[in-house]
Amino acid sequence: MKAMSKLKLKRARRQKRPLLNLDWQPNFRWRSPALVACIPLALIIVAVWGVAAQAQDKPLTPEDVQGVLNTIWVLVAAILVIFMNAGFGMLETGFCRQKNAVNILAKNLIVFALATLAYWAIGYSFMFGTEGNAFIGWGGFFLSSEDPATYGLNPFPKGLPISVAFLFQAAFAGTAATIVSGAVAERIKFVDFLIFSLLLTGISYPITGHWVWGGGLLSSIGFLGENVAFKDFAGSTVVHAVGGWSALMGAAFLGPRIGKYAADGTPQALPGHNMGFAMLGCLILWIGWFGFNPGSQLAADEAVPYIAVTTNLAAAAGGVAATITAWLAIGKPDLSMIINGILAGLVSITAGCAGVSYWSAVIIGTIGGVIVVYSVLFFDRIKIDDPVGATSVHLVCGTWGTLAVGLFDKELGLFSGYGVTQLIAQIIGILTIGGFTVLLTSIFWLALKQTLGIRVSEEEEIKGLDIGEHGMEAYSGFLKE
Repeated sequence: MKAMSKLKLKRARRQKRPLLNLDWQPNFRWRSPALVACIPLALIIVAVWGVAAQAQDKPLTPEDVQGVLNTIWVLVAAILVIFMNAGFGMLETGFCRQKNAVNILAKNLIVFALATLAYWAIGYSFMFGTEGNAFIGWGGFFLSSEDPATYGLNPFPKGLPISVAFLFQAAFAGTAATIVSGAVAERIKFVDFLIFSLLLTGISYPITGHWVWGGGLLSSIGFLGENVAFKDFAGSTVVHAVGGWSALMGAAFLGPRIGKYAADGTPQALPGHNMGFAMLGCLILWIGWFGFNPGSQLAADEAVPYIAVTTNLAAAAGGVAATITAWLAIGKPDLSMIINGILAGLVSITAGCAGVSYWSAVIIGTIGGVIVVYSVLFFDRIKIDDPVGATSVHLVCGTWGTLAVGLFDKELGLFSGYGVTQLIAQIIGILTIGGFTVLLTSIFWLALKQTLGIRVSEEEEIKGLDIGEHGMEAYSGFLKE
């Protein structure tokens, strides 16, 4: 031991350092900002966990854990759907001319704020309130009730908290209003669009939504000696076709943009100013749809990844089918048609994503991709000016997707050997919701047209709505078109 001590002493003298380094400091990596920031976070987690453990009258059960997982997943899905507003904004802005970019961006941003407030005040109660009747829900306005049963929910953890259920459905309401924005772009007054969005998300959309998802008229259709429910898992009709019908009536009441049609009625191209924006918007929407469809399961279970796969397959098939169809029909693989083909596949699969096979999802998306191309050309021929193809994507393909449930559903579809009963129920639901939406939104549009006037002046339209409506430009200082 003494020999060893002498050896250490000699080494220390040679290296000129003390045997005991009282000034020792930890390695610099242990003092990194990331690690330092984690210390208070770790303390908070430990403290909260300890308080929660003390507050528990009983140990956590598997049902409690599943309830938390369900809540977190639906919250994440709601955020994905809300982010789709960015996709709609980019898509519509890119498809339209640069002189209207600010106007379109403003509409897509404010519409979710309006939808949230209108849906919070009355829309959610009209859609899910259990104190109403088969036509309209009622009760718990302004989210004033703390009883989940008021909104048709089970108590937590078996059901979702009221706050999460509302947020997810509010995101859907905002989507329905955003669909309208693209079809009426480049000539509608900003204030009229705001008012219409409030009426749609506060009254029209919640009423028809109640018929399907709130236990209303279409949740039990009696015919052929039995009761059958109209099926629309995530909203091909409830959200997309309703938005599409509203958009169609708005475009019809507004009339086409100046220069869209020649003197002989021939459609004239009014090219969008930024196809990069449009492509990015499409991709954002594609990603957001993984909240839209799988989130509609309203639980974190084994069905979620299955729904995600059927959704993705339909989108891919729709994009490929639209590319080929446009190539054959107009001679070029038009990017706008590729974009709308992907969206057509997504809208088409939305109603049946949880109940169809993978092969059926591909077929549904493929047919959606084909019909959207011919639908865009059809609406052009009848002089319905829809700058972004919203009517074709959401109305036409939403209707097709709803019909597809009656054809391809593994448990209810005609092609699965279950007869025409479900298909008839789907047709009844499509006609009922479509007829009501056309009637009510036509009243809204007509009232606005007769009072405020829904269209900007010819001078404002030619100059651009960015200047006329907002007094600013999206590309100030850059070369004008």
